[in-house]
Amino acid sequence: MFGIGFTELLLISIIAILFLGPDKLPETMVQIAKFIKSIKNTVNDAKGALEEEMKVSDLKNEALSYKKQLDSATNTLQGFKNIDIEDILNEESKKVPKDEIQKPKEITKVEVEAKSDTVTFNKKESNEESK
Repeated sequence: MFGIGFTELLLISIIAILFLGPDKLPETMVQIAKFIKSIKNTVNDAKGALEEEMKVSDLKNEALSYKKQLDSATNTLQGFKNIDIEDILNEESKKVPKDEIQKPKEITKVEVEAKSDTVTFNKKESNEESK
């Protein structure tokens, strides 16, 4: 214990008995034991706080690495130009003459019978198919 041998401990105890006397020695030993216990508790609390701070610092480092990744991804995405569908249509209409632009086909209505187990679809024939 603390690098103290048996003979040194015996010498310290004899000196303590001489100076303190047999009346005050037990009270002093109890106070010394309480002091050592409080020091141990303080050291353990400090260790726990340091370990917790290390965990927090690890979490901070991890969060900073994720932030750097997000920043780099944001920077690469900012390099792209925002393109609207209207811009694409305007560019396409400039390339193709207006005569050649095809109009979208008409959407035919589909009739569905209500309250039936089977569903039938009636498709109207368009003018192009009948020709």
